[in-house]
Amino acid sequence: MGRVLRFETKTGVCDLEAAAVWVGSDLLVWIQGGEAPHIGAVAMAQPRPSLADPNKVSATTSVFAYVGHKEDMLAQKAAQTLASALNTRVVVTAGAHWDNLDSAGIKKVMANFNDLLGVVLQGLLRE
Repeated sequence: MGRVLRFETKTGVCDLEAAAVWVGSDLLVWIQGGEAPHIGAVAMAQPRPSLADPNKVSATTSVFAYVGHKEDMLAQKAAQTLASALNTRVVVTAGAHWDNLDSAGIKKVMANFNDLLGVVLQGLLRE
């Protein structure tokens, strides 16, 4: 197992953190945040030629989520994005919880997630 790479958002509101480690040629990423970090969803993605353009890489992704958890979209997007960009198999776990999060808070979580995903990808591309 390789060295663990760590990433985080630092906005001061609904921040998230991620860690990534290469397991052979596969990638394991966990994303967490909030008052009660946990595993709410897991996504596995495998790269493949794009159905629209076989010269591009896409990925097939499977997602599992615990009942009542909404991190499935985060795990799916992260796994799909990383597997396609890095052309490797990826497993992502995601779990973040804030009590009484309103719609503005949800938007902030999503903005932080998108920023974090970009930082994770750039960090892995530099490795």
